[in-house]
Amino acid sequence: MFLEEKVILITGGTGSFGKKFTEIVLSKYNPKKLIIFSRDELKQFEMAKQFDGPNIRYFIGDVRDRERLERAFDGVDIVIHAAALKQIPAAEYNPIEPIKTNIMGAVNVIDMAINCGVEKVVALSTDKAVNPINLYGATKLCSDKLFVAANSYSGRRQVRFSVVRYGNVVGSRGSVIPFFEEKRKTGVIPITDERMTRFWVTLEQGVEFVIKCLGLMHGGEIFVPKIPSMSIVDLAEAIAPDCKHEVTGIRPGEKLHEVMISADDARHTVEMPDSYVIQPEFSWWNAGNFREGKKLPDGFVYASNTNTRWLTKEELVNMSVSE
Repeated sequence: MFLEEKVILITGGTGSFGKKFTEIVLSKYNPKKLIIFSRDELKQFEMAKQFDGPNIRYFIGDVRDRERLERAFDGVDIVIHAAALKQIPAAEYNPIEPIKTNIMGAVNVIDMAINCGVEKVVALSTDKAVNPINLYGATKLCSDKLFVAANSYSGRRQVRFSVVRYGNVVGSRGSVIPFFEEKRKTGVIPITDERMTRFWVTLEQGVEFVIKCLGLMHGGEIFVPKIPSMSIVDLAEAIAPDCKHEVTGIRPGEKLHEVMISADDARHTVEMPDSYVIQPEFSWWNAGNFREGKKLPDGFVYASNTNTRWLTKEELVNMSVSE
């Protein structure tokens, strides 16, 4: 396996994705070293109680700090960039902060990966980066563009950059499922809009998809998994079947439905058996990289409300339990 004997670093490594990534990589693969890079010393202390050993390191730092990143990236082969400010209301109220972390932090990761001779970088994205209507989504769109274009100026270093984009993660910190579970105690579940739909993926599915993309990447792609959708009403009934619903209205910066591939991106996207690959529109891209992929029809949009795969309530409950 290509991860064996590699030095891997994950930014934002104490988050939900980082902990699941650590669990899977340490149990299934044999990395030479796994470096958890994050800015929260308490979360690192707590995580070290669960994951400790001769091939794991905890490195305190912020992606805003170029010098600290350069020190952390020394000798690293693979970088998973998961660090981000993600809370939509907080981003709207404190706009410069997500810009510093999600955009300038991406610039720092790219520059230090090139300077330090990293082999591969995969940046995690979100469905909110497509046709964004909130600042968080806009910063992630900028980040995606930066990582794709970084392949244009990596020079002789040969570092490759790609992006993985997926939807809401079941059970992750800040997701609606823990919120509904807490509200279940009151007997009333607040619903922003009964028409709302979202894409859903488990942490394990997200991690396994990222690892698969590490093996497939040429540099410049945005990988999008085929994952199911679910309506917010069905989600609420699955989590709290005996509770009443209270419609509260859509919050600022929130969409009725999420999109992972727009009609414009679909023109240069190919369909694989379990995913889509959005190919970069640069002259250096080899059009034969994914020749086995199927061209999408004109006007194709991959959206949560027009998805062909829908979660049942039973599947959602099983996904939540497994996480």
